[in-house]
Amino acid sequence: MHRDDPQWTPPPKDPDEPVPLRRILALFRPYRGRLTLVGLLVGASSLVSVASPFLLREILDVAIPGRRTGLLTLLALGMIATAITTSVFGVLQTLVSTTVGQRVMHDLRTAVYAKLQRMPLAFFTRTRTGEVQSRIANDIGGMQATVTSTATSLVSNLTSVIATVCAMVALDWRLTVVSLLLLPLFVWISRRVGKERKKITSTRQKQMAAMSAMVTESLSVSGILLGRTMGRADSLTQSFADESERLVGLEVRANMAGRWRMATIGIVMAAMPALIYWSAGLVLQLGGPAFSLGTLVAFVSLQQGLLRPTVSLLSTGVQMQTSLALFQRIFEYLDLPVAITEPAEPVRIAAPRGEIRFENVMFRYDPDAAPTLDGIDLTVPAGGSLAVVGPTGSGKSTLSYLVPRLYDVTGGRVTLDGTDVRDLDFDTLARAVGVVSQETYLFHASVADNLRFAKPDATDDEIERAARAAQIHDHIAALPDGYDTLVGERGHRFSGGEKQRLAIARTILRDPPVLVLDEATSALDTHTEHAVQQAIDELSAGRTTLTIAHRLSTVRDADQIVVLDAGRIAERGTHDELLAAEGRYAALVRRDAHLTPAGEQIMAP
Repeated sequence: MHRDDPQWTPPPKDPDEPVPLRRILALFRPYRGRLTLVGLLVGASSLVSVASPFLLREILDVAIPGRRTGLLTLLALGMIATAITTSVFGVLQTLVSTTVGQRVMHDLRTAVYAKLQRMPLAFFTRTRTGEVQSRIANDIGGMQATVTSTATSLVSNLTSVIATVCAMVALDWRLTVVSLLLLPLFVWISRRVGKERKKITSTRQKQMAAMSAMVTESLSVSGILLGRTMGRADSLTQSFADESERLVGLEVRANMAGRWRMATIGIVMAAMPALIYWSAGLVLQLGGPAFSLGTLVAFVSLQQGLLRPTVSLLSTGVQMQTSLALFQRIFEYLDLPVAITEPAEPVRIAAPRGEIRFENVMFRYDPDAAPTLDGIDLTVPAGGSLAVVGPTGSGKSTLSYLVPRLYDVTGGRVTLDGTDVRDLDFDTLARAVGVVSQETYLFHASVADNLRFAKPDATDDEIERAARAAQIHDHIAALPDGYDTLVGERGHRFSGGEKQRLAIARTILRDPPVLVLDEATSALDTHTEHAVQQAIDELSAGRTTLTIAHRLSTVRDADQIVVLDAGRIAERGTHDELLAAEGRYAALVRRDAHLTPAGEQIMAP
């Protein structure tokens, strides 16, 4: 079925489509036991806390009027014990709930990162790096309060409200009705505020992603060099200021959305004690039953105790609706289709020989575009070498991407030792195919750590042997910290040729039987190219080698040379055969012919 999979394209997404609540709740499923413990602590804390007003009523109606010192002491101690118990339960509840929330945050971050590791190369060519970073940092970070405390706050406040209302009814149902008359209005207001904040939050996160992308691009080493050499530092600063200014407005709107309406709820709830006293007095004047002082004070105490969890519950509802926008952005990434997948029963090759075949291969980047490669039939025997040349845009690099499955073919197949590369497990393919490209990437770590990325368990002797083979050991040894020297952001401490040789040393350390060289020397000067070419010759010895060449001086000794033109094979043969044919290759050679500074022609026929 994967034979006909199209290349990756961003899926259409309805921004207003709600996130299923069950999907959010599923994130907490692995922690059911701890959440149950949180629920028990919350329930126990709520039940204990509502005991205080009843103890207070007994103090005011029984112990003090009856001058019962012993009972007064016991009731006072009971109120103190209630406060201590509630506080202890609260601390334990916070510890467990925060741990669960942080574990859920960890699971989300890891899931998004793992998903991005599986995305095809096309995804990253169409997505700004800062946007990806913003999803992991800003969006998931913005959910921290919701994930770590909202669920617990919801359960805690809901339990408190239910327990308090039950206690109020037990004291006097008429006063309870008066206290709860405006509750439906409060719920309606909070839902309106929540929807408003959700929309603003979605816009704010997009703005934060845009600003993060700008920072990532303009404050990288390459971005700084480009900005300063082009005299655009002030312009970039102004652009960043404009982006930041837009974020300021969104942040203010997000924080002020519904603030007056929520404040009105707080004012009304705070004024409820006065309404209770007024209602009690009115009932007494109308000839109704009198309320004891203890009952009134206890009821007002409960009613005031109802204020905090009710307002918090309404605010939690607003916060949850706001967080739905963040969950939606995270789930967008988790739901991205993965075009390049491992088969259900992958083939594993213990010791690949390295034979590569292209069988009637066709490839297109876009289903509606003309094919980039069409009808490619090639065989590179194990240990053999193939060079691919041609004008810019002829499909050379695309051909090299198909061997390590950076892209999948859209027609035909590519095989390793007779097995379709799409049927191989990822580990086998990664061990079998090594890639050295023109764009060498080095981590901001030591030289040794960069080399060990290819083989984490490599010894110091193995690292040194690989560096010697790549003609870079002497340079590393001359550095102040040797192999412990930091290479700098993207390896800017090293020249282009030195970085290429480090990349070659890294590949030598991995020791793959198949080597793909994608224009590995095209950006180097002649002297540096010669040094790097020596390292490449050392690396290529005994390996199946596919060389994508811009400079023809690097391919004349290949077993077979293929000339691509508009995605098709225009010529094939050895260097001498193609020169004798006086076709496209010969024309490329004449165009590429040049002299070294010493006057020696390096591209002689």
